[in-house]
Amino acid sequence: MVRIEEWRRLPAAVLPVLGVAAAYYVAGRLGLLQRVVLDGAVVTALWAPTGIALAALLWRGPRVWPGIALGTYLTIERIASFHPADVGILAGNTLAPLCAYVLLGRAGFRVELDRLRDGVALVFLGGLIPMLISATLGTWTLVATGNLALSRFWPVWTAWWAGDAMGVLVVTPLLLTLRRARIPRDGYRVVEATALLVTAVTVSLVATRSSLSLLFLVFTVLVWAAVRFQLAGSAPCALLVSVLAVLAATDHAGPFADHTLLEVMVTLQLLNGAAALTGLLLAALVTEQNDVRLRIERICEDLAEVVEQLGPTKPEH
Repeated sequence: MVRIEEWRRLPAAVLPVLGVAAAYYVAGRLGLLQRVVLDGAVVTALWAPTGIALAALLWRGPRVWPGIALGTYLTIERIASFHPADVGILAGNTLAPLCAYVLLGRAGFRVELDRLRDGVALVFLGGLIPMLISATLGTWTLVATGNLALSRFWPVWTAWWAGDAMGVLVVTPLLLTLRRARIPRDGYRVVEATALLVTAVTVSLVATRSSLSLLFLVFTVLVWAAVRFQLAGSAPCALLVSVLAVLAATDHAGPFADHTLLEVMVTLQLLNGAAALTGLLLAALVTEQNDVRLRIERICEDLAEVVEQLGPTKPEH
């Protein structure tokens, strides 16, 4: 009977792992469409699979880590044949989100992202610090296998680290938000959300394709989205800005024209990082302030009821 029960539980344990592997691989395939070859190494400005991996760990726990490893293996196979030396890349891409999951757990991170401390924790403990692991192991693997000259270590390492970190800062908040997203019932909110979407697309296209230096315009949209819709508005807008900026940078269009590859990568990463930080932290701050205001209102209502009950009763005539 015990063996039968174990077999029945097997699909419930295997399916999430396979789902994570499939999502990681598909996102990796899409990301590689806009890959950049930097000193012989394949890098991306926004590596979405890392954000998917961390979100899966926050939802399902560490038991889905084999799916991350499998998705990394399939993605490497897509670029070139897998060699034993590539275990370093596989280990780095698996250990980095696992480390982020552990650090966020130690910090008391809440997936609702309704506190400023949660936003700060995701930035540093989920993105910037743990992704040092994947960038370091991956770049050293390329050097050890002779695919990268040691003198070109730091440019590739920086691009690798920034791409993985951007995947966490841009993709993970969006996935955590989509799980709780609800269509607004208020007609005014629907109209405002539609106006925000149209404005975000228009402004992002103009900012990333115009020959003028208009990249700063995207921050007005991000502020609007964060203040009015919190993370449900800022996360999709940040992803939209990042994707359109990556496409423009790959095409060397607009503000990314007439620049070297290194200059384009630096500009792109700074834009993506600033956009993600603005949307994430401002949305978390507004959400926290709204929650505080609601708690104060409830306390005032409760006090008013207590005062009314304790007040002098009216004399009967």
